[in-house]
Amino acid sequence: MLSVSLGNLAGKIDFWLLPACRNRSFPGGTQPVILFDIMNEIMALFAGVGLAAACGFRVFVPLFITSLAASGNLEIFGEVDVQAMLGDQEWLGNPWVTLALGIATALEIGSYYIPWLDNALDTVATPAAVVAGTFITGTMMPDIMGDGSFKWIAATIAGGGTAGLIQGATVITRGTSTATTGGIGNPVISTAELGGSILTAGLALLVPILAGVLVLVLMYFVIRTIVRFFKNRSQVPKIDGAAG
Repeated sequence: MLSVSLGNLAGKIDFWLLPACRNRSFPGGTQPVILFDIMNEIMALFAGVGLAAACGFRVFVPLFITSLAASGNLEIFGEVDVQAMLGDQEWLGNPWVTLALGIATALEIGSYYIPWLDNALDTVATPAAVVAGTFITGTMMPDIMGDGSFKWIAATIAGGGTAGLIQGATVITRGTSTATTGGIGNPVISTAELGGSILTAGLALLVPILAGVLVLVLMYFVIRTIVRFFKNRSQVPKIDGAAG
């Protein structure tokens, strides 16, 4: 049976381990500290990618939630040492940074409920989501990645790529809604995106492994949506040519 620990170990999120493995004795009475550290690093990676996925729905929401959790203003994250997880980026927990992110989050959320402005925002939100996804994943990257270029290349691929793909799928979905409903259905899309961002970010900090599973499921539907969009788009010229 899996047991869950949210205590901080080696400055990262603790992880799920089989009690039998956790309590196993080794020669000399030593415990499998290395295994703990490795699993912690993996959970930190899941947390980073989960937060990046949340950035694909809303750029500032996961950053704001992370900042709130780091500053200790969210009791639900009381057992998670987010400050330690942030490492050198612990400034995210600064009250002024939290306030600034809160204002940015409120503006972003509200703007997506304004007809036509939501579609215009996507042109800015797409590159912003990639940057935010790369940043938050790089922040959570395991120590074994180091602090050099390799770490940020990996963060760009894993975090920026995930955020960019999810953001791309939301752009397609919103564009389809605008074309078919004249924008009337867009608030529903915006609400679903907001909920997805909050849920994914929360899971990334509380249960990273579950967030990782959720991201895999999301990526399946996201990639399918994007492939279907471009497939249908490529067929339009053929239909027009046949009609002419």
